[in-house]
Amino acid sequence: MRIISQSPSRELFNQNHDRTVSPQNNPIKIEMNGPPQSTVLEQHPQTFNAEFKQEGLKMQQDSEDSLVDSLKNCGIGATSSCLATFLTFPIHKTIFRQQIHGFIIRKAATQLYQEGLIKFYRGILPPLLAKTIQGTLLFGVYGSLIRNIATEDAHVLHRCIAGTLSGIIEALVLTPFERVQNVLQDHRKDAKFPNTQSILKEFNSYSFKDTLQLGYYRGFLPILLRNGTGSALYFSFKDPIKNLFLDQGVPSGISAFVSGSFNGMMVCFILYPLSAVIANVQSHVGEEKTSLWNFLAKFWVSRARSLLYIYRGGSLVILRSCITWGITTTIYEFLKASQ
Repeated sequence: MRIISQSPSRELFNQNHDRTVSPQNNPIKIEMNGPPQSTVLEQHPQTFNAEFKQEGLKMQQDSEDSLVDSLKNCGIGATSSCLATFLTFPIHKTIFRQQIHGFIIRKAATQLYQEGLIKFYRGILPPLLAKTIQGTLLFGVYGSLIRNIATEDAHVLHRCIAGTLSGIIEALVLTPFERVQNVLQDHRKDAKFPNTQSILKEFNSYSFKDTLQLGYYRGFLPILLRNGTGSALYFSFKDPIKNLFLDQGVPSGISAFVSGSFNGMMVCFILYPLSAVIANVQSHVGEEKTSLWNFLAKFWVSRARSLLYIYRGGSLVILRSCITWGITTTIYEFLKASQ
């Protein structure tokens, strides 16, 4: 094998540019003027590792704090909703009778009195469980969402979005509870469905599709609309109204109660027609399939095509909403401030 040496022009080129040729395989080695450059990691490896580890620990701590905060919101929401539901259940049952039969308050209360104390709290278990889970989801999911959506001060749009999403999740989870509750509270079905087990047995006897559509999730669309809209309105105005009273020197407990009462009254009164439709849709049991629009038409006719007739029970809705959401908001704010 012949070794071909470099040409004079190449040597001249190398000399002019301070380059040297190594004796092995004639590779060209470039010598740069000045000291070699090194990276920050090579210069200060211990400092870089310490900063990286510190950043990782900070991210882990933020994640743990977010989880703990979400769990606290869930627990506080569950407690406040459970207590408020138990205290206001008699009012709720009276309203339900008005929604089903279109009774005036006196007639609905008389009917409940004649049934006796044993049946008076019949059907409380589903709403008690539902409201406890509702408080867990509503306040827990909202707290987690608003923490991620709004990194600084939460605006009305942020609260509205977080409230809507929490209401949608609430509807997905709680519709079966409300369905069982509405069947139990309809006295016309006492003989056929005396308890929760009999209702569940009826629903589970359907095909899989009908078990969901006609059983547990009957009336799901109006519930989705009601819960999403109601949660958005409640969380959008809860803190601004409370802060308005706090700025005037009103004690925090009274401010929270007034804020919750006003929001509950406003939301329930606006959405009362939807609640009346839901109560009637979900009180039906059977495999008869009726579209929502046909049911709405029949419901409108049954209420003499009068919005005032649909709003029978509206006065009790205002009373129940004031008490329920006033108590719920007050307990929630008190427990949250005591953390």
